[in-house]
Amino acid sequence: MRILLVGAAGTLGSAVHRALAERGHEVIGVGRASGDLLADVTDPQAVSRLYEQAGSLDAVAVAAGAAVFKPLAELTADDFAATLRGKALSQVDLVRQGVRHVAPTGSFSLISGILTEEPIVAGAAASAANGAVEAFVRAAAIELAPQRINAISPTVVEESLPAYGPFFAGMEAVPAARAAMAYVRSIEGAQTGQIYRVH
Repeated sequence: MRILLVGAAGTLGSAVHRALAERGHEVIGVGRASGDLLADVTDPQAVSRLYEQAGSLDAVAVAAGAAVFKPLAELTADDFAATLRGKALSQVDLVRQGVRHVAPTGSFSLISGILTEEPIVAGAAASAANGAVEAFVRAAAIELAPQRINAISPTVVEESLPAYGPFFAGMEAVPAARAAMAYVRSIEGAQTGQIYRVH
């Protein structure tokens, strides 16, 4: 398959890229600063250009999404807007514009996260964005067929503990390679409208 992978250079994205490439797929990595193609997917016009550059695709996978982590009392309207744009609206737009560029039986694999179900202090904006992504996946699945759409909801990955560990006190981390397997399942499988939880 020919797969567009957004966030391919990140911790999780690198593991997803490896897992897909090892299974013989052609992976086109996308990032803001590095990758086969460069794009800021929070900009709808950049998403349009990205799809024009990428050409025909069998799948789109997202392994990145920016979120602001601050205590609720400190979160501003701009913080919430930036998180919803960075984590939710960007992925919605990748699907909205992508339907014309992905094969009729192709798929979209988005990312949410454990904070949808297991909130933490300073994570309200991220929880809201994750919940929006999961609701969108369930709704879009009934209209996209025969194209498919799923979300991967990982907990914090072991490789990111130095940066994010303090936020996830008492939560068990998983290796990025294990979370990457959920992307393989979403892309190569037959289910749609699913949330694959890797906790």
